[in-house]
Amino acid sequence: MLTMILIVVAVILITIGLVWLVDKFIPSKFKPIINIALWVLIAFLGYQTFMSVYMPIQFNQVKEKRYAKVITSLVDIRDAQLAHRQVTGKFAGKFDGLVRFIDTAQYTITQRRDSTIVDEELTKRYTIDMFKEITIIDTLGFKSVKDSLFKGDDRYKTMMNVPDTDSQFELKAGLLDENGVNIPVFEVKVKKSVILFDQEEDLIIQENQVIAVDGVNGDAITLGSMEEIKTSGNWPKTYGASE
Repeated sequence: MLTMILIVVAVILITIGLVWLVDKFIPSKFKPIINIALWVLIAFLGYQTFMSVYMPIQFNQVKEKRYAKVITSLVDIRDAQLAHRQVTGKFAGKFDGLVRFIDTAQYTITQRRDSTIVDEELTKRYTIDMFKEITIIDTLGFKSVKDSLFKGDDRYKTMMNVPDTDSQFELKAGLLDENGVNIPVFEVKVKKSVILFDQEEDLIIQENQVIAVDGVNGDAITLGSMEEIKTSGNWPKTYGASE
């Protein structure tokens, strides 16, 4: 980008020099036409220089605003998936199933308490009362998952839609073998090119190559993984907690 700006500035300076040379050495009858053409070229190159600086600034503003919306939706999806795993023991592989789950599922509200009872086996063995400690789990009631997570808001019904586009997030779920144990995993992602569909292609290509602490690395915004056990996203804290 800097190289392009320097080239354009150099061309502008050369063009101004040509204007001076024309004014000094070209016959008077040709000067007006040539001068007009050169000044038009200078104006065009000046505009190109301005746009080469302004467009990346505008792109970054659009990118940050859209990324923030996308990440807000991904956080909702993560909360819903974690609730799904807590209640069912697995993650949802389709959005319609996840939405139905939120509409109908309930958390079981329990209370754990410690108690002491007679250990009949030891009492029989030693002929005196022997006791053992146990934990009792009491069911106190049930609470709607929808009310717990979204508190009357129905945005979960559209959380599968990528904001400001006509596209949906890609969703996968399954099991990952970890030392012989099948662990539930899920992954949600959307390509940056989908989020920034109406932006300059060259700027999107540059964004796909980002490797930075304060940037979203790679060509997509992702949550979770099908290849490792995690429920975090690949965005920096400037966009919100990724855990």
